[in-house]
Amino acid sequence: MAADGDAFQDRLGHRFARPELLEQALTHRSAADPRRDQLDSNERLEFLGDRVLALVIAEWLAERFPHEREGDLGKRLGVLVARESLVKIADTLGLATLVRVPEGEGRAGLRERTTVLADALEAVLGALYLDAGDLAPARALVRREWAPLLEADPRPPMSAKSRLQEWTLGRGKGLPEYRLVSSSGPPHQPVFIVGVTAAGRGAEGSGESKRAAEQAAAEAWLAGLPGGEGTP
Repeated sequence: MAADGDAFQDRLGHRFARPELLEQALTHRSAADPRRDQLDSNERLEFLGDRVLALVIAEWLAERFPHEREGDLGKRLGVLVARESLVKIADTLGLATLVRVPEGEGRAGLRERTTVLADALEAVLGALYLDAGDLAPARALVRREWAPLLEADPRPPMSAKSRLQEWTLGRGKGLPEYRLVSSSGPPHQPVFIVGVTAAGRGAEGSGESKRAAEQAAAEAWLAGLPGGEGTP
């Protein structure tokens, strides 16, 4: 990965003093050494990077929108750190070609799965923080790559689940009810189907996590409203 790794570090804007951190950040658990109980996978770095991303984004939002209340800042934060946003950034950085997975899993498309890409990007942010010993390189990367998402809508965004809940509560229809319909696939490639019932009508959605499936179900429910009533 030497040449690709150098090019990727150029895109990150940081040269690793400890390149093993970057290698670990790009190692999916399926490619980890079983003798090390997966401690050489990117899971621990993803755990750290998730917090790094949230802090950097929260700091940026407080600076960028000084007159917004906490609730609106929280809506913006939720969208910017959501898996869908992470996957967009991962695609821009060309991350899928660098994630280490077993050859067979690679042919099956594991590298392109949203969970794998999102976790790897968070792991890279964790590796940047550890390598530099401060937030500077992670902050620079986030502010550069997330800027189009931050500026896309001047209004605080709202997830599909939040929009559906707002719609039902605003009409005295109570809270939407979500239920797991089914789950299938191996542990590293799960598929969940979730159903939602609200105001006497149901819809279903699928995703690589229960949360993603719930969002998809809410989107499907809102799409059934007449005249675009469910759009934000």
